[in-house]
Amino acid sequence: MILRGTIVTTTELGKLTCLPGGCLRLDEQGTVLECLPELPGGQEPVTDYGDRLILQSFSDLHLHGPQFPQVGMGMDLPLLDWLNTYTFPLEARFADLNYARSVYERLAKALIDGGTTRVAMFSSLHTDATLVLMEELERAGVTGYVGKVNMDRNGGVNLQETTEESKRETLRWLESCQQFRHIQPILTPRFTPSCTDELMAWLGNLAQERGLPVQSHLSENDAEIAWVRELHPDCAQYWETYHKYGLWVPRTLMAHCVHSDRRERTAMRDHGVTVVHCADSNLNLCSGTAPVRQLLQEGVNVVLGSDIAGGAQLFMPQVMTASIRASKIRAMTHGDAPLSAAEGYYLGTTAGQQFFGAAPGFGVGEKLHAVVVDDSRFAMDPKRTPEERLERALYQMEPADIVAVWSDGRKVK
Repeated sequence: MILRGTIVTTTELGKLTCLPGGCLRLDEQGTVLECLPELPGGQEPVTDYGDRLILQSFSDLHLHGPQFPQVGMGMDLPLLDWLNTYTFPLEARFADLNYARSVYERLAKALIDGGTTRVAMFSSLHTDATLVLMEELERAGVTGYVGKVNMDRNGGVNLQETTEESKRETLRWLESCQQFRHIQPILTPRFTPSCTDELMAWLGNLAQERGLPVQSHLSENDAEIAWVRELHPDCAQYWETYHKYGLWVPRTLMAHCVHSDRRERTAMRDHGVTVVHCADSNLNLCSGTAPVRQLLQEGVNVVLGSDIAGGAQLFMPQVMTASIRASKIRAMTHGDAPLSAAEGYYLGTTAGQQFFGAAPGFGVGEKLHAVVVDDSRFAMDPKRTPEERLERALYQMEPADIVAVWSDGRKVK
């Protein structure tokens, strides 16, 4: 099987490979056999998308599934007030499985419609609702990780476990995860203030015993950092509260890192921890702008996340352009070089897929993850280069402009 169109792919930060009239040759399982500059000879069936763009599909490595109903709410509040006023009361509703099903079905569809095929997602602390989320994502064609949230302190009314309950429910959840093929578990201590020392130590041991990845939050907000310092006076920096419990490992995702200084950034690089940059959320909640250029220059792995509902946009091209705009704020305030469109595309595609162990770009031997974009609505000028068309697409396209989505070798839209 062959897919033909204008291929735009990236295997290295800031560098694009563009193949007008290019072809992706696939086997029957949707595995990439070749990426070719022109249509090969032979009798294989061809799906010809004409001049439409064939792009890598998108990876969203930090979002909160139960916050989907509150996207665009409470944007006038700082992080901790926002959590207590909006987020925690909403997440408590996910004890109701009918409510959870109705939300997660819409979320899964919205992800695929927008071309996001790989995720790392927080659920709530509710085991059964987490399994519902995993079911709906798997049914829609999304791949990646979902975590049952652990929080045995500072959760508020109806959103807190006992330590023993958190341990027991985590094990029950992990046992039930064996039914899923494309959605896998990731351990998810919400953030240091939400977990007692006992629970953090238990999760660290579990991560190492079972080889499980970990996701949490780091250095997002000044008030949060001060709170962590009060809770862990033995730790000089926030990251050490994860490290001392075995949660600071190469399969760890840390969202935000807005206020990570050189020492914290060095600890990320040296331990292979991946930073999830959530530009829209950081601006909405007035947390700041993360030092993305410094992180990249210092060799830290950086990927992108929508962070709904702190972030108000689920559609990853908007997340990419938000990261570019945030980098321009850093350029004006700190002198950092801003991100280019090609770099934003890389961070929202290849950087994310590499966290899942996939080769960069459209790697030979990899199951296809791709979107086909009809940019005729906004391209305007047929003489534009593929590079120009990509940039315009990132800023102008909408989910309706995506005419096909491939996830793990399956055509899901």
